[in-house]
Amino acid sequence: MQAIREDLNPVKLGDRRTPPHALTLILLSGMSACVMNIFLPSLPAMAAYFETDYAVMQLSVAVYLGFSAVLQIFIGPLSDRYGRRPLILWGMSIFMIATVGCIYAPTIEVFLTFRMMQAAIATSMVLSRAAVRDMYSQDQAASVIGYVTMGMAVVPMLSPALGGVLDEWFGWQAVFWALLLIGGIIWMLAWADMGETALPSNKSLTAQFSEYPELLRSPRFWGYALASGFSSGAFFAYLGGAPFVGQEVFGMSPSTLGFFFGAPAVGYFLGNFITGRYATRFGVNQMVLWGCFANAAGGTISLLIFMAGYGTPISFFGMMTMIGLGNGLCIPNATAGLLSVRPHLAGTASGLGGAIMIGGGAGLSAWVGVLLTKETGAFPLLWMMLISALLGLVAILLVIHRERQLALRA
Repeated sequence: MQAIREDLNPVKLGDRRTPPHALTLILLSGMSACVMNIFLPSLPAMAAYFETDYAVMQLSVAVYLGFSAVLQIFIGPLSDRYGRRPLILWGMSIFMIATVGCIYAPTIEVFLTFRMMQAAIATSMVLSRAAVRDMYSQDQAASVIGYVTMGMAVVPMLSPALGGVLDEWFGWQAVFWALLLIGGIIWMLAWADMGETALPSNKSLTAQFSEYPELLRSPRFWGYALASGFSSGAFFAYLGGAPFVGQEVFGMSPSTLGFFFGAPAVGYFLGNFITGRYATRFGVNQMVLWGCFANAAGGTISLLIFMAGYGTPISFFGMMTMIGLGNGLCIPNATAGLLSVRPHLAGTASGLGGAIMIGGGAGLSAWVGVLLTKETGAFPLLWMMLISALLGLVAILLVIHRERQLALRA
């Protein structure tokens, strides 16, 4: 695959003979975010419905993220071989079937199985970004990804609040009916508009997978992937622990928790706007550095407030906007960076980078769910978020240091 597809026709919404419209890419990415967090305010109610502990119910986050990570290892090579369009349509179809299974699941074990299958929606997030990289250079791709994910950031602002209201009015199953309806609408849009952006590859799947070592041997790929992974790790830890903190520590109702839960998305929206506006001016390394620093600053301030005994819902969720800002700066730029290490492997790099990011997130989410109790309060979550943010800062500093060394040798 070339670094940039130069033979693509001008974009036309609803014409699958042209590249996908920005609206389609935003909704495809946003759908993945919606599936991840719309039901989180319902976790305590779902634990009561299935007669299980919160730690077991919280596995619905971890298994989703874990299976998403595994899928992304295969999504990249498959899309480089067969194209972005068919994988997105098949992934969304499997997601909708799994959503029906979640609605009618009789036991927690059956629910978790179908929840794992819902991770097929990861194809829409991974391949919408790969499609952007098919069409643009590195810094331009960072800018476009920033604008796409800026629009996507509206989804986690609204979806937890919507999920909390649906849960209170109609029960938790209504949340999954809403996902099924939204998924069907976006599938029809993707079928009509998602033009193919990848050049056809004649390589076999074995040959596609054999190219993974080429990426794994690249220090730049690992630097960007780990910076993105650790930065987003703070957010995934939040996904796993915030419902418990909101309802058990602060005594919030599902609808109130849903309203506050979208706080990181406010910062994420702003971070992606800054990325879209300034990535081409300052370059991806500088933007990732600023993002990791904002992430670490937010975690540090929040922890210090709780250690001083002044932790409140306003301070806890309010400081999450800093975490969101850091992710909005870091993730699109680090993604553009790792996709540009080997441009001909953009789909493979997107899948592998996503697997590293999501897989780490699954582990953090599950671990936080185990550590949190009424006695510990919010502290295990705050410590995990801070440690993850600091490791992301170290990763991008190593990338910058290596590039400076290479520049001196040249």
